[in-house]
Amino acid sequence: MTSAVRLHDTLTRRKQALRTGHPDRVSLYVCGPTVYNYAHIGNARPAVVFDVLARVLRQHYAEVIHVRNFTDVDDKINAAAQAEGVPIGIITDRYIKAFHEDMQALNVLAPTFEPRVTEHIPAIVGLVQKLIDKGHAYVAQDHVLFHVPSYPAYGQLSGRQPEDMLAGARVEVAPYKRSPLDFVLWKPSMGNMPGWDSPWGYGRPGWHIECSAMIGQLIGDTVDIHCGGRDLIFPHHENEIAQGTCAHGELYCRHWAHNSFVTVNGQKMSKSLGNVLLVRDLLEQAPGEAIRLALLSSHYRRPLDWNAQRLQAAKQTLTRYYQSLAKVEQVPVLPRTEIDPEVLEALRNDLNIPGALGRLHVLLKQLDDGDTPARQAHAKSLLLASAGLMGLLQQEPHAALATLCPATPAAVRSYLNNSRLKALLEQREQARRRRDFAQADDLRKELESLGFRVEDSPAGSKLRPVAKEQS
Repeated sequence: MTSAVRLHDTLTRRKQALRTGHPDRVSLYVCGPTVYNYAHIGNARPAVVFDVLARVLRQHYAEVIHVRNFTDVDDKINAAAQAEGVPIGIITDRYIKAFHEDMQALNVLAPTFEPRVTEHIPAIVGLVQKLIDKGHAYVAQDHVLFHVPSYPAYGQLSGRQPEDMLAGARVEVAPYKRSPLDFVLWKPSMGNMPGWDSPWGYGRPGWHIECSAMIGQLIGDTVDIHCGGRDLIFPHHENEIAQGTCAHGELYCRHWAHNSFVTVNGQKMSKSLGNVLLVRDLLEQAPGEAIRLALLSSHYRRPLDWNAQRLQAAKQTLTRYYQSLAKVEQVPVLPRTEIDPEVLEALRNDLNIPGALGRLHVLLKQLDDGDTPARQAHAKSLLLASAGLMGLLQQEPHAALATLCPATPAAVRSYLNNSRLKALLEQREQARRRRDFAQADDLRKELESLGFRVEDSPAGSKLRPVAKEQS
């Protein structure tokens, strides 16, 4: 089944209409973080980008199965646990909680499922055994390894030749391997290392088998869309294709989508350079919505260079939007507003988020130019519905402006007061004309709570600041 959504497929290297196994259902699997530390912006980019994809898919499918996993058993996790002298669960629970907090701040919606590797060990063991039974895996020195030459199509996703695959790959060259490219499905756990019983001894899963097993458990033998960062194409996703296809004899994934890298001031993020930017540190510099907009400001398949100018530009853009929305804060949102067709078309055309953001500027101008309450209501509703598809502009304007401009709270209050006061005063005038004195009195009290006294005269009503506001 094909749909109006078009994505660039990493495997075919071209943009094509999305294919799904069911006409009204789509499955989306996004590789999540290894939880041994706080999330950095490189972790945040796929979470934010493919959150937008999930939102777009919900416009076209009755059911969207969105899975994002946690790798909660890993050598880095083991090292962190040993350094603190605690079980790995203490480490992983801490950083899963932190990840949830950070993603909520970035307005990333919760996926349908968030599986942890440690919750799917029986499925992993079963998948490994199936590969052994079919002759695609073998046991050697308490390890189970996938035999890469047993899958002739290996390398198609990354476009690498076998002789080039070892360079820079996360593979361990060991004497017990039949082929240097063979990768670990199960490995022994020694001493106080975490592990589980298996037919091949006490041990733990290899990295690649984990995602295939969780996909099988939560989605089925074939996933419609598999997403992640470009760094996962080889070896992780290449290995997933091999083991998933060989285990089930079916197509493993219908569509592969990968976001490009994040650099910081033109340099690759690395601990040695000291430029790994954590989401929670950035949240001390800017609200989550500004970070989200900055992460969406480049097309997902292009590299994104993070710098102070990009974040500042995102803050300024949001300030401009929320200032306009504050002016029409009292204008009601129309029920069942459709998303702007040009915004929707941009997003379903390989997630052209920059194009959709450009269209939002046009919608903003329509809001600013609205000269009647009806036109303002239509423009406001269209803008909010369309921005909502990207997870933007969903806050109350006054609250958003207070966080976007914390250094100038007096100016923000002044702006908000000016726009809000005018609206309240106009509503009170209309209530008086209708002789609805109860509502007029309520509005007077609301204006007084904001620090202004209403003075009525035959020429109209005026506002005067109360004495405490003048001091």
